[in-house]
Amino acid sequence: MDTAERVLAYGGGWLDRAGPLRTDPTRLSALLAESSTVVLALWRDRCLVDAGGPVRLTAERASLVRSAAGETVFLGLDGDVAVFAVDLSALPERAAVEMAGAARSVDVRALVGRLDPGDAAVQAYARGLLHWHRQQGYCGACGAPAVADGGGHMRTCTGGECGRLLFPRIEPAIIVLVEAPGPPGRCLLARHAGAAEDAFSTLAGFVEVGESLEDAVRREMAEEAGVTVTDVTYQGSQAWPFPAGLMVGFRATATSDEIRVDGEELLEARWFTRAELRDRVASGRTLGRVDAIDHRLLEDWLAAGS
Repeated sequence: MDTAERVLAYGGGWLDRAGPLRTDPTRLSALLAESSTVVLALWRDRCLVDAGGPVRLTAERASLVRSAAGETVFLGLDGDVAVFAVDLSALPERAAVEMAGAARSVDVRALVGRLDPGDAAVQAYARGLLHWHRQQGYCGACGAPAVADGGGHMRTCTGGECGRLLFPRIEPAIIVLVEAPGPPGRCLLARHAGAAEDAFSTLAGFVEVGESLEDAVRREMAEEAGVTVTDVTYQGSQAWPFPAGLMVGFRATATSDEIRVDGEELLEARWFTRAELRDRVASGRTLGRVDAIDHRLLEDWLAAGS
């Protein structure tokens, strides 16, 4: 099974996002009042958790929490059960934790290994949406305040002559496993600026205006590592709402062994054989982030050869 056929971390959430309900404020208000409704509480991009994991507020506590919440957003339906998220970022951390009946706040990336994949996806979804609301308090065109609408999936400029509709931004980035042009089988890994000594990972970069994803792969590999690539092949994508990313994975083949790092984003880069990567794993080092698509790209490459 290849990368594209498998669900990566923060993808495959169990919610029906129920888009038509977002434009029905009367129905959303009724759902918020139902005793079965689930309300997730977050504080400044962090999940509020107790010993059992992310807290799910009771209807009574949710009503109290919403009165102090910056925003309440509709995430979707779990069967017949509505799921919302509330943002308590306006409160001091301890006050937010206590109000939600939680024990502490935790970054979702620190929880992902202990959560069901669908639960991790929903927590990341809530995190990304609430982060956007905190950053989009004003219209970028006229500067007037913007107010939440559409169940929390849009904001509307209140400027009388503007009235622009604002939607959450997604920032696509490509991440690439580059293979050497000939035997022995090798892949290109680099040490990025700020990374620890001997901390190597795959190459990545944001997609620019007017570029296709494949164009971005070729440009980023040339700019950062001085490598020209061909055979650019899509491998899979991953939601990465930290705060608004979409990671799109590719495999490509270099036209030569030559490497010229830019010295700014990349400090060094070199070719690794499969045997070298297996030795690194055996010594306790991980291949990329365990919750990220680069880990899967490297695992797949190792599995494809001896």
